[in-house]
Amino acid sequence: MNFHILTLFPDMVMQGLGTSIIGRAVNNGLLSIEAVNIRDYAFNKHQSVDDYPYGGGAGMLMQAEPVYQAYEAIAEKVKKKPRVVYLSPQGATFSQTMAEELAKEEELVLLCGHYEGIDERVLEEIVTDYVSIGDYVLTGGELPAMVMVDAISRLIPGVLHNDVSAEFESFQDDLLEYPQYSRPEEWHGKKVPPILLSGHHANIEKWRREQSIIRTKERRPDLLEKCMKSGVLDKKEMKFLQELLTKDEENA
Repeated sequence: MNFHILTLFPDMVMQGLGTSIIGRAVNNGLLSIEAVNIRDYAFNKHQSVDDYPYGGGAGMLMQAEPVYQAYEAIAEKVKKKPRVVYLSPQGATFSQTMAEELAKEEELVLLCGHYEGIDERVLEEIVTDYVSIGDYVLTGGELPAMVMVDAISRLIPGVLHNDVSAEFESFQDDLLEYPQYSRPEEWHGKKVPPILLSGHHANIEKWRREQSIIRTKERRPDLLEKCMKSGVLDKKEMKFLQELLTKDEENA
C-alpha cells in the first residue's frame, strides 16, 4: 500500500512514521509513505501557500492552487485519481471499520490542512472522504494523518510479526480487548488470574471473551449497545451480559 501525505510539514510526518513497526514495514517494502510538501507547488518566490479569506475573519486560509498541483503530481505518478482523505473535525469519526476499508486501497492520499483550513473549491475538486479522529481541533492535519497511517498499516499483511494480533484486539466485534498479563506471575502482590495458567485453551478463550464484555460494559457502554444489536454475541455471552446488567440494577 502506498500513502501520499500532502502537508506543509513533511519532516514532522516522516520522522513520526519512520520508526518502530511502521518504519520497519517501509524498510521491508510492505508499504510506502511519502510526504509531499505543498509549498513546493506554490506559485511565488516566497513559497507562500496561504492568504486572507474573502469576507474577513481570523487567520489565514490555504490557497487552492498549490494543493491542487500537489494532488495532480500524485495522480499523474500513480496514473489514476486516487482516494483523497481530508483530515477535518467536520469529517466522519475514524474507526477500526474505516481503517479496514481504507486498508484495501492501493493508493491513499491524506490531505493535511493548516491555518484556518483550505479553500473550499479545491476540496470540492479532489476530496473523496472527510475524516476526523475526534471532536476537538488541532493545529493541523499531520497528527491525525499519522494516526490513520498507523492504524491502517498494521492491517496490511506482513506488517505485524503476528498477523493474528491485528484481528483479536480492541474494537474487534465492537468489544474492547481483554486484560493481558506477562511475567512475573506475581507483581506487587497481584497475581496472574489462575485460568491463564491452566493450559485449558477453551476455558481461557471463554474467560477472555467474558472479560472483553465486562471491560466494554464498564468503559464503553455505547459499544456494548452496538454489540447487542449486531448479533456478535452468542446466546451464552448474551446470558452472561444480562446477568451483569441485572447485578448492576440490583446494586444501584
